[in-house]
Amino acid sequence: MSHYCRIVDTPSSSAEMSSKLNESATDQEIHESHSPHFMGHENSDVRREAMFESSSNLLLDALSPKQRTFIQSHARLVTLGAKEVLYEPDETPKFAHFLTAGIASIVGVMSSGANAEVGIWGKEGMAECFHLLGTAYIPTRCFMQVEGAALRVPFRDMQTQFRENDEFRECVMQSVQSQGAILQQLAACNRLHEAEERLARWFLMVRDRLESDTFYLTQEFLAVMLGSRRTTVTAAAGALQRKGLIRYSRGRIYLVDPAGLEKEACECYPTVREIYQNFYNRMAVG
Repeated sequence: MSHYCRIVDTPSSSAEMSSKLNESATDQEIHESHSPHFMGHENSDVRREAMFESSSNLLLDALSPKQRTFIQSHARLVTLGAKEVLYEPDETPKFAHFLTAGIASIVGVMSSGANAEVGIWGKEGMAECFHLLGTAYIPTRCFMQVEGAALRVPFRDMQTQFRENDEFRECVMQSVQSQGAILQQLAACNRLHEAEERLARWFLMVRDRLESDTFYLTQEFLAVMLGSRRTTVTAAAGALQRKGLIRYSRGRIYLVDPAGLEKEACECYPTVREIYQNFYNRMAVG
């Protein structure tokens, strides 16, 4: 009997910052902005409960009920704090993570210790999907950039499913193809477009995955995302703030005018948005 990956529609989704962002955020600010409790103790439990109430992941949603139930029966729902590492370069992951909330960064690491973000994962797939394809060296690391939650499954179980289950394998391959297309677009974007355009594009990509206009990131993280100096981040974020498109305070980012931000973003944003919104196409397998 044939199986199908179903089409999943993804939703498209008070102090003002000074004209120039503070270039030297304190260690305390960095710690607070990455802490799971940064939003305040009174809100952290509510947020964590919301993470567990919503166990949606687009890859799992694209599977047949039988296959989805099988994977969920082997999974454990876990919270993932900011900076928590999902996998390291050239290592076979111990677990597979189907994110249901939050953002994970795929980061290229240089021998000097410098690093830059080359992609992100939200709830559209499995963060370790590239590792399922074979034994090739994976030079990137992946860690949580915005705290969240995931269905965690032993990686060996997913390797077995990938080898033996046509439906799961086809959906993973579709996920890899879509993510690869996004990575290719971002590689060109990082080479050809200015920091302000790229920052606007990236804020919108995060918004699409979190389905929220507010999130928490420091200049340290933004510099990794842009692959630029913090002074460059300061200038780009400051320009967007002066245009009334964002507000930024101690790691908290407000997208004040998402429509205006989209006009400021480079042409890569509508391209990656379309890929994201159509991550899983209907296909017959087996």
